Amino acid sequence: MTYQITTHVLDLVQGTPAKHIPAVLEKLDNPDSWKTIGNGTTNDDGRIDNILNDNEQVSSGTYRLTFDVSSYFEPDSFYSTIPITFNITDTNRNYHVPLLLSRFGYSTYRGS
Repeated sequence: MTYQITTHVLDLVQGTPAKHIPAVLEKLDNPDSWKTIGNGTTNDDGRIDNILNDNEQVSSGTYRLTFDVSSYFEPDSFYSTIPITFNITDTNRNYHVPLLLSRFGYSTYRGS
């Protein structure tokens, strides 16, 4: 079975999914270097169903999921990007990393 990393972005002010936000998934390759292993853009439901590139698999390590929110909040975006760094130790499960978003704040949690 192939496991996935997914995300869902919700706009807390509008109460709607945050559409068309680009995101990049990276894995810490060594202490000073990140390797891009996936990218995507949120769909009309604010989701990216599997952000891993086709040739990548979930493996143990440190990951960073970075959302480019500057275009979503044009013209007055306080944040340009929002990086979420997380660790994976159990490679036998899916990982869901949601982002709750507003113009001046955000939060995230380990989803299911």
